[in-house]
Amino acid sequence: MTRGPELHGEMVRLRPMAATDADRVWESLQDPEAMRLTGTTTDFTREQIDEWAATVADRPGRYDWAITSAAERDGRLVSDEMIGEIVLNDIDDHARSANIRLVLLPNYRGRGYGRDAIFQVLRWAFAQGDGGLDLHRVSLDVLSINPRAQMLYESLGFQVEGRLREVYFDGAHYSDAIVMGILEDEFRALVDQG
Repeated sequence: MTRGPELHGEMVRLRPMAATDADRVWESLQDPEAMRLTGTTTDFTREQIDEWAATVADRPGRYDWAITSAAERDGRLVSDEMIGEIVLNDIDDHARSANIRLVLLPNYRGRGYGRDAIFQVLRWAFAQGDGGLDLHRVSLDVLSINPRAQMLYESLGFQVEGRLREVYFDGAHYSDAIVMGILEDEFRALVDQG
């Protein structure tokens, strides 16, 4: 079982994905802009999504979190509804590396939720104690048609490491995948800068 810990940021609370998130996962897959910007071309059935949401948090080699709001009223969370998903996968214990990916529902993009979610996952992934993963490197791919996401990743310390030319075809156009990564010392320097 690889169920990840609950992580808390200023704006977000990350909790392991659950069966109750299936409706929101399905909703995210109905968003043509998110599908285009993430390069998702697979068609999923509702039954596949229900099974995925119910089991993914316990699959080995990955950590899947539902992004929820950290907003509280009278000391209680205002909502536990998923507003996005963040995943740490392709974990290599020997090389101490992993891949990260993020998707937010349309109404929550550009508001800081993604930045806070990525920061919290990186903080945990690079942590050496307290149940952290003690990773050395975290990488991601971002499509060249998504410069806003690339700027977000760069603001969090990710460096461009390479480009896979015209690797994605959306039915009308090809785009490149930009490979980015961040090392543990780069992340710690970012944290130290405040």
